[in-house]
Amino acid sequence: METVSHPWPWYIAGPLIGLFVPALLLIDNRQLGISNNLRHICAAVAPSDVDFFCYDWKKTGLWNLVFATGVLVGGFIAVQWLGTADTIAISPDTRAALVQLGVSDFSGLAPAQFFSWPRLLTLGGAVSVIGGGLLVGFGTSYAGGCTTGHAIAGLSDRQPASAIAVFAFFAGGLACNYLILPLLF
Repeated sequence: METVSHPWPWYIAGPLIGLFVPALLLIDNRQLGISNNLRHICAAVAPSDVDFFCYDWKKTGLWNLVFATGVLVGGFIAVQWLGTADTIAISPDTRAALVQLGVSDFSGLAPAQFFSWPRLLTLGGAVSVIGGGLLVGFGTSYAGGCTTGHAIAGLSDRQPASAIAVFAFFAGGLACNYLILPLLF
């Protein structure tokens, strides 16, 4: 007998995430975030004379590395054992907008016309990956954290800087979606 799994509804998953972060803050003053992990990995794997990487990464970064590993393992488990073969449900308006950008295959989790090795070798693909990577790297460094850290942990800790960062992330995302992506694709 085949069992069909469904994602948890938003009204269960959202409050669980919302309660998890304050619990971490209260129990052990832990911040939830992912953006500093590249720095921790560089400090652990390739210690150097660069001041930015000279710190006790085991004391400050081990928790974040465990969290990042959990994200990867959780994603693998979700895809392998909890996912369904159903097509991703998107609205007709979104589908029409993606068709205008050249998407014709809606069978996977992400459109192959945007996310594939052949697409990366085009000018638009290279600009979006390299430019986007630089902007995300600079933005998370400048903002002192990523969207996860600010939107979930920072807002639950009532940090005004996180509210400003989250607003800026969303404004930048909307601007890129409506102004830059149509030029690249």
